[in-house]
Amino acid sequence: MKLYTKSSSSTGFTMVELLIVIAIIGILVSALVLVINPISQIQKANDAKRKSDLSQIQKALEQYYNDNNKYPLNTAGYQIQGAAWGSTWGTYIQVLPQDPSSSKKYVYFTNAAQQSYWLYSSLDNAKDPQLCNAGNACANATANGLGVVCGGTCNYGVTSSNTTP
Repeated sequence: MKLYTKSSSSTGFTMVELLIVIAIIGILVSALVLVINPISQIQKANDAKRKSDLSQIQKALEQYYNDNNKYPLNTAGYQIQGAAWGSTWGTYIQVLPQDPSSSKKYVYFTNAAQQSYWLYSSLDNAKDPQLCNAGNACANATANGLGVVCGGTCNYGVTSSNTTP
């Protein structure tokens, strides 16, 4: 009767070798996550969407002005009168964009006497070069008592051509 004996030339990995490979892969993945910084990338993508949305709304407001010789009034909730964020607004824009974050919102404020408007958002990226006042609230947002209506600090804005954010 022949007993089975392990050959010294057997193939395969030992448990220690597998653990070392898994540890190395873990270190590489951790380093990759630090380099990519997915949270920052998501914030940058949301900020780009906010800027694009405000630009689209600004174009619709200018079309409205061309048709009516005035900008639409704002509601008590700082929306465009006659439209809500995420709904249609007549012939001016198919869907009035809303902030990509459910905890934030766009803010629209108008001064009918001056025929001006201010449209604000709260950007996540504190290093964005287009922020008002080095990331603090835009001056006219504070002056008009908007405070933190944006769901954060109203630190980015677009306006009618006769005023500044």
